[in-house]
Amino acid sequence: MNPASPILALDNVSKVFGSAEKPVYAARSVSFALHSGRTLALVGESGSGKTTAARLIMREYMPDEGQLLFRGSPLGKDDARAIKAYRSSVQMVFQDPFSSLNPAHTIRYHLERPLRLHQRNLGAAERKAAVEELLQRVKLDPAIVMGKFPHELSGGQRQRISIARALAVNPQVIVADEPTSMLDVSVRLGILNLLNDMKAQLGLALLYITHDIATARYVAEDIMVMYAGQIVEWGDMESVLDNPQHPYTRLLLSAVPDPDRRFSEARFDDELNSIETIRRQSALPQPEIQQVSQNHFIRPMPA
Repeated sequence: MNPASPILALDNVSKVFGSAEKPVYAARSVSFALHSGRTLALVGESGSGKTTAARLIMREYMPDEGQLLFRGSPLGKDDARAIKAYRSSVQMVFQDPFSSLNPAHTIRYHLERPLRLHQRNLGAAERKAAVEELLQRVKLDPAIVMGKFPHELSGGQRQRISIARALAVNPQVIVADEPTSMLDVSVRLGILNLLNDMKAQLGLALLYITHDIATARYVAEDIMVMYAGQIVEWGDMESVLDNPQHPYTRLLLSAVPDPDRRFSEARFDDELNSIETIRRQSALPQPEIQQVSQNHFIRPMPA
């Protein structure tokens, strides 16, 4: 496959809940691509459709419109071999490190299980060595951690175990859904640095889902702003954040503290005075696309 080609893409995907009379679009004509060695940040408030996008990628939901492309080809429902390859290539790191690990099993069990499922040729000694290597990769001491149960670890350590478990099957794509939101501020940077290291060392494509624009800027090269199931602005991280064009993006950025400004000096006064209007109009279908710069696009609000 061409290195410039995306590993995974959503092509004009929609997901609808509710009745035909009152449809609720959790995702509306969503398109994006994930590339090796790059991070795409999907940013938006709670309920904007971010997790629905993640569930579509993980095949927890099937799209009502559009298609999921894996290595350039549509992923069919009945191709068992392709689906197995997809499941080992696309892994997820969940938001809650406390409920994503089974409290009845040791850390060694959690990391050996994906090896047993996806690398059945490994013997017992090889699996143990692979588990040790995974723990070292996420900067945990195997001698200390391997025999422990999840409740004996901190939140940051558990999230490192979740990342190690995702890496156990040699994935090409990792979907990280709010991976630091339930962690203490003091340990968030370590997890973000770990994700950056994994991307650089292993050439992973990373979808980083968050409501926190500051962490998105730290880990991602590209950004998409989502509201009411639609991508309203997207492109290069610096271009979008330094020159936001969609009113909803400006509204999101107005909530980000700026140490160089006084609280009385709001960055986007017009948007702060029109919050309900912006939210109402941003929720309407916006099929038109405008290009702002080379890698910066918006869907303008209806007039």
